[in-house]
Amino acid sequence: MNKTMKNRIAVLVFMAPALIIFTYIIFFSIIRSFNYSLFEWDGINQATYVGLSNYQHLLTDPASNFWVSIKNTMAIALFSIFIQLPIALILALVLRAGIKGEKIYRTVFFIPVIISSVVIGQLWLKIYHPNYGLLNSLLEMAGFENLTKVWLGDTETALLSVIAPAIWQYIGYHMLLFYTAAKSIPEELYDAAKVDGASNFRTAISITIPQLKPIFKACVIFAVIGSFKAFDMIYLLTAGGPNKITEVPSIIMYKSIFTRYSYGYGSAVAIIIVLECLLATVLIQKLFAERKS
Repeated sequence: MNKTMKNRIAVLVFMAPALIIFTYIIFFSIIRSFNYSLFEWDGINQATYVGLSNYQHLLTDPASNFWVSIKNTMAIALFSIFIQLPIALILALVLRAGIKGEKIYRTVFFIPVIISSVVIGQLWLKIYHPNYGLLNSLLEMAGFENLTKVWLGDTETALLSVIAPAIWQYIGYHMLLFYTAAKSIPEELYDAAKVDGASNFRTAISITIPQLKPIFKACVIFAVIGSFKAFDMIYLLTAGGPNKITEVPSIIMYKSIFTRYSYGYGSAVAIIIVLECLLATVLIQKLFAERKS
């Protein structure tokens, strides 16, 4: 047995306990949730087997608001892909160019990521406050009093108002991933481009961005799955209101279990969220694989 094989076996031995525990927790939780979803149960009294009735009610009853919640998560995902990631990429490319104060900017951009979503939510509640909020105050100072709104209480602006802080908070996260990947690109490629007379813009388009495709795929997956699992920020800002216009599946799950004590129904929502995330991951992997070929 050669040294390489011995090293692989040693790594596997050390990783096996954590991998087994992690896998058990994940799969046990999913299987247990699926089992709960087949019952009508309030968490105290005897559970009643109802088969797929919870899923049927969730998918077909307009009162469940499930399809509206799916539309909201899709909207968050699209905003994350087409607004959050491009901004993060631009910031990463600017920092990669070696501007003055690079480390300071990198730290400042990443600060929102490490702050609790509850704190971020409270901050944006103050920004959106209809009376003394920063947003309305700035509009009034600029002479646009007619544009002031109750941002979180208006059905026309509530969804965009909860999407904005969610996107803002994690720009720094994706920026750091892009930045780290860009820093790992060999300098010889840039030196050769300079010799050929390529501009900074041309260098970014022809060298940096193509080299970032693997990390871009990972960022798309993180952004989409994060959108499908969105909960704390939206719940803190609107709790799904007004008139359930900002509800997402995780809020429906939370309210079903902890407000209506319908553990079976809430578990059905949880299983659909899991399937939604798995499907999105597979589709994104396939999409990038096709483009690569």
